[in-house]
Amino acid sequence: MPLVIFTGLPCSGKSAWANDLKDELEKRISSAKKTREPGHNYSIAYHSDETLGIEHDTYEDSNKEKLARGSQISAVKRDISKTTIVILDSMAYIKGFRYQLYCESKGMATPHCVIQVTAPIEQCLEWNQQLPKEKQWNLDLMKQLSMRYEEPNSNTRWDSPLFEVLSGHPEEKLPIDDIWNALVLKNAPTPNAATTIQATSNNSFLQELDRKTHDVVSQVIQQQQLASGAVVINDYTIEIPMGTVSTAQLQRIRRSFISLNRMRTIEIDRIVPLFVEYINRTLNNDE
Repeated sequence: MPLVIFTGLPCSGKSAWANDLKDELEKRISSAKKTREPGHNYSIAYHSDETLGIEHDTYEDSNKEKLARGSQISAVKRDISKTTIVILDSMAYIKGFRYQLYCESKGMATPHCVIQVTAPIEQCLEWNQQLPKEKQWNLDLMKQLSMRYEEPNSNTRWDSPLFEVLSGHPEEKLPIDDIWNALVLKNAPTPNAATTIQATSNNSFLQELDRKTHDVVSQVIQQQQLASGAVVINDYTIEIPMGTVSTAQLQRIRRSFISLNRMRTIEIDRIVPLFVEYINRTLNNDE
């Protein structure tokens, strides 16, 4: 069973991307049938919170959430076969859960991949408000889930190969060739395909964006160990309304900032002040 694990925040566009992938894979399978190429005998099974009857409020109760994860794993186990591509459209925000799913695919000696759907929490909250009332998420729950989110790491075997797509960008596309290669042809993704978005920014900018925002977060964490309150980074002040801010919240803010800015190039020396400003604005909005 080639297994595709979708992961991302609520209302980040996971289901839209998952259904796009389902359509693209069905086209590939149909085309392969004509020439009897690898994949011609494959089928697709799709599971999501909606298809499994998992309500939004399930994530407000740890016991209910544990049962929900159990039902997701059961659905994956039920469809295990070497010629079925299983798409699990889930938040899968806990790395231990992704590891369990990886073990299921490994146990059947079949490949798997993880697709991270990225969107800033602010954008997710806005998209949530556009849904019909009966389908909307509780805003506080969405913020809590964004802080609990354990981001995939392509250096771990259970999160690799890892592909990332950015929701809300008109030019963004699924790396369908690399996904097909990883799942059906069982070839390793091409260099830099994993965790790479086709961005207008050059590699050096993305590296600087990652490094400088990481340094800011590290300095905030270090300074908070000495005293609570305002933190000064390179002469720029971060006002922390509640006295301290958690590492998880800082990492969530960092991911959002990188997502917002990776599609455009800003001056390198403007990264830190803009990031500090973004942190201040986000912390004030979270009050």
